[in-house]
Amino acid sequence: MSDASVIFIAGPTASGKSAAALEIARAISAEIVNADAMQVYADLSILTARPSPEDERAVPHYLYGALDGAERCSAGRWARLAADAVGGILGREKSAIVVGGTGLYFRALEQGLSPVPAAPAEIRARATARREEIGPAAFRAEVILRDPAMAHLPEGDAQRLIRAWEIHEATGKPLSYFQNQPRAPLIENVAARIVIAPDRETLYARCDARAEAMLGEGAVEEVKALVARKLDPSLPVMKALGVPEISAFLAGEATRAETLAALQQVTRRFAKRQLTWFRNQANDWPRSESADAAARGILAGL
Repeated sequence: MSDASVIFIAGPTASGKSAAALEIARAISAEIVNADAMQVYADLSILTARPSPEDERAVPHYLYGALDGAERCSAGRWARLAADAVGGILGREKSAIVVGGTGLYFRALEQGLSPVPAAPAEIRARATARREEIGPAAFRAEVILRDPAMAHLPEGDAQRLIRAWEIHEATGKPLSYFQNQPRAPLIENVAARIVIAPDRETLYARCDARAEAMLGEGAVEEVKALVARKLDPSLPVMKALGVPEISAFLAGEATRAETLAALQQVTRRFAKRQLTWFRNQANDWPRSESADAAARGILAGL
């Protein structure tokens, strides 16, 4: 293994992956790149459990709070930004640790991207309006008529269905046409990979504790400031874990106790979905039940 290498650390929320990344980075003078879809936004540092300002100062961190909540960050956009960050780190003869819970981001970075063109904003607006006009079921049927390969998408998956509609509208070709084109990796020679996957009882207890801590550490105020911006509700940041639940509390639709229970529940469910994704899509990655063990294992192999 070369002195400068790329390390992937993945896992569900509250698994301790950020702590593992920080321990490794300090030990080998590495730098850290975020692979969490929500931590990329500046608006929700508390609710997304971003590394503390002290941790970010101790070790160089990239793509944390890098984008405004009014922007959209697709897997493709993130992968290009991350590839640039990793390239810069390796160019300084440092190791790059890519860490996060968004499995699709790791795949996009290592396996490459489909050459899907960008659709103009006005066509995206037309797609959204069309779905509202005819309803989710009819809109899904319309998308499948244009691109039968999208039949696996449920009608509630508005983001992907709108994407398929807008790409066909903008190019005259189905989204699946672009998705089936050859891909080129954005980075190569990943030296180590690990998924931190605590046992479910431990993970759920951590999820509950994290949700409770967030409410006491400013998550309500954070969401209040976000809601005050009156952003497009279809933006990713407006659908971030906890934003709908805390928004309901701010609107007087739930008590604080109800909000805490709801936040704990959605956090546990999210962690479960992440575990399922890594189990199915990254089943060849080594596993560790704790951050400490993961850090020791990675360092032992360097």
